[in-house]
Amino acid sequence: MAAIEGLSNKMSVADFYVGKTIFITGGTGFMGKVLLEKLLRSCPGVSNIYLLIRPQKKQNAQERLQQLLHSPLFDILRKEHPTDLQKVSAIEGDITQPELAITTSDRKILLQSVNIVFHSAATVKFDEKLKVSVAINMLGTQRLVEMCRRMTKLEALVHVSTAYCNCDRSKVEEKIYSSPMGPDQVISVVNSLEENLIDSLTPTLVGNRPNTYTFTKALAEYWLKENKGDLPLVIVRPSIVISTVNGPLKGWVDNWNGPTGIIAAAGKGVFRTMLCEANKRADLIPVDMVINLMIVSAWKIGTQKSKEISVYNCCTGLRRPITWHHFINLCFTYMRKHPFSEIKWYPDGTITSSAIRNNIYRLLLQWLPAYILDAVGWLKGTGSKMVRVQVKLQKAAGCLEFFTMQEWEFEDSNVHTLSLILNEHDQQEFCFDVARIKWEDYLENYVLGIRRFLFKEEEESLPEARKQVSKFYWIYRIIQIAGVMGMWHFLALRYAPLRQLWSNALRLLVHIARMLSILK
Repeated sequence: MAAIEGLSNKMSVADFYVGKTIFITGGTGFMGKVLLEKLLRSCPGVSNIYLLIRPQKKQNAQERLQQLLHSPLFDILRKEHPTDLQKVSAIEGDITQPELAITTSDRKILLQSVNIVFHSAATVKFDEKLKVSVAINMLGTQRLVEMCRRMTKLEALVHVSTAYCNCDRSKVEEKIYSSPMGPDQVISVVNSLEENLIDSLTPTLVGNRPNTYTFTKALAEYWLKENKGDLPLVIVRPSIVISTVNGPLKGWVDNWNGPTGIIAAAGKGVFRTMLCEANKRADLIPVDMVINLMIVSAWKIGTQKSKEISVYNCCTGLRRPITWHHFINLCFTYMRKHPFSEIKWYPDGTITSSAIRNNIYRLLLQWLPAYILDAVGWLKGTGSKMVRVQVKLQKAAGCLEFFTMQEWEFEDSNVHTLSLILNEHDQQEFCFDVARIKWEDYLENYVLGIRRFLFKEEEESLPEARKQVSKFYWIYRIIQIAGVMGMWHFLALRYAPLRQLWSNALRLLVHIARMLSILK
């Protein structure tokens, strides 16, 4: 305990970043944007921030940077500290290319000035082809590390991995596990074979892991362990990353990845069944807590040098667990309280651990309505897209099933210890203590965030949306009651005991209706 008290007297996190130059890969992604905003807002002494940005067909790196800085996430900075945005510069490059495709002049700037590197560039597509996943998640990491070795002022390198890179284990400690097949072997296989042959070998290579993402992330970690040398390296492993829990915008989210796309579709009424073990833990983590941990982990390695690789499992399962059942029920509650506009049906659904039952529900509750709506749209000439939507949703749900049908114990003592050594101000400003999460408040803001930031719906549209969801509610209940009554009637015609019970029930309903009319 004395050691912890001693560490807590070190310079504050913000003071550590004074005068620092930072290089970020993956800066245009979901986590990268939150990282950039947090550094500018909470570490105002930062000198320069360079973002590695890949040019696109219609936009160069500088144009993509300007688009990024006009995100609602940066509204407060633009209003209160607009000059701080001038600290951000785009470095044109590509993580999949030699030397990251950075020009000689830009590379010289980075090698001579960068103090801290945050490496969050990755392909997070679960169904990505192995060749692409290796090129980005493994070779991209290797190329970055080679550049970091030549940085003369480097104090910290933060590598973003995933808690699920070791999902072939039920208990995952904060350490790097060895791999049955070495990273160099996998790279050699991928580079020497035709793509169609690689695709056919992928299930064998991936083994017990569900996808190429977790597989290549695990191999990247193992390669880092074997090749880090003297680099000041830390690894942060978040679980399932969703919207912000705190500022500057509660509930901010800018992509449909993971559960977000499924929840959004359920709120629109077009997704109604999910293969899931209801009582398993849903290890969800707010993106800003992951970012705070990344920033603090760089402070830790920068102020207390260590030759060991610190690994941080950034998860909620042990200290603030929530089940899939509770998560989904809360989301439905808030999607009815704050409904999306132009919904297709009343937001409701079911989760089941039976694949057969899930397929039946999917056929009756999703595919059949989709074909009916598309047929009506075709007849009206308004277009048909609901079947295409269902194809995408089925693919997205399939990618999640491995994670919704199982649970893991992610040990997080390193994260907990790191939180304890912060002073009181830094514990508030850079909070990653998941025990503070209030799931009800957080998930209400999550739903509001999907509504505002993904569907671009303003608060003024809520009254009309509530009228629509109320109308669908009554239609939905009437259909349910009619269905139950129809089933009873069908059974009553076949079985004499049920026929008498059915007749008695109808007489009772008629009697109640008459009494109500007399009272009026």
